[in-house]
Amino acid sequence: MLEHIRLTYGQEEEDFFFEQIHRSQPFSRNNHHHSTFEIYYLLSGQRRYFIKDRTFDVHAGDLVFIDRHDVHKTSDLGPPGHERIVMNFSEIFLTGGVEHPLVPPAIFEVFRGGGHLLRLRPDERNFYQSLLDKLSREIAHQEPGWNSYVRLLLVELLLYAARQTERNDAAAMESVHPVHKKVAEVVQHINGHYGEPLELTAIAAAFYMSPSYLSRSFRKVTGFTLMEYIHFTRIHAAQKLLRDTGLKVIDVASAVGFENIGHFDRIFKRITKMTPKAYRNLNA
Repeated sequence: MLEHIRLTYGQEEEDFFFEQIHRSQPFSRNNHHHSTFEIYYLLSGQRRYFIKDRTFDVHAGDLVFIDRHDVHKTSDLGPPGHERIVMNFSEIFLTGGVEHPLVPPAIFEVFRGGGHLLRLRPDERNFYQSLLDKLSREIAHQEPGWNSYVRLLLVELLLYAARQTERNDAAAMESVHPVHKKVAEVVQHINGHYGEPLELTAIAAAFYMSPSYLSRSFRKVTGFTLMEYIHFTRIHAAQKLLRDTGLKVIDVASAVGFENIGHFDRIFKRITKMTPKAYRNLNA
């Protein structure tokens, strides 16, 4: 039986979401991404975490920071069963949509770059555990002013983490499994060459893998088929061009690797649930 605390707060896409849950059975989450920041704290057990283009082995007491829109997926590492806390929040949840003296932009740097994972010393773990316990109590009881206190605790957590990231060697915590390292290289290749023709057989040959082995390994590690990930990466890049430039839709499609505008329209709508033109109008 699952025992957990769960709260979704706000009108936009999960302005603030908090969940603490214990699982005793094997569990693997499919890939997903969202427009909010995410903090993941593992209380017990072990997990494997694919984030953007890297795979980390996460142990009890580790903190994971995931930037907005970064693809991520968790899976079992070692014996099944784990307990974790997940928080998602939007920037507007902390700032109210205005520049706020208590929320310096630097605190969001903990989500960016190649860090992602913060391995805590025992004294640091006690500090973070205390903050998370306070967050849990505020959310469980929801006394007057609880949401303001949650914001303050979250800012404190982020400020403390931002100070520690410089001494953190996240590379040393990446998975050493050869398949995970090879898939990470393939993902990095796609991220850097999505505007060019990308085919399974050519990618497999470039990385000295058979097409079938690459397909199986890629899906197991990332949760995507290879083509799904190529489409996702291209559409993500197209969204940025539609938001930030005045390029015609046909030129956006070409820039991100689609040779056929009809194919681009279909894939864009499948992933975003709207047409490229509607997306541009919404984000004008």
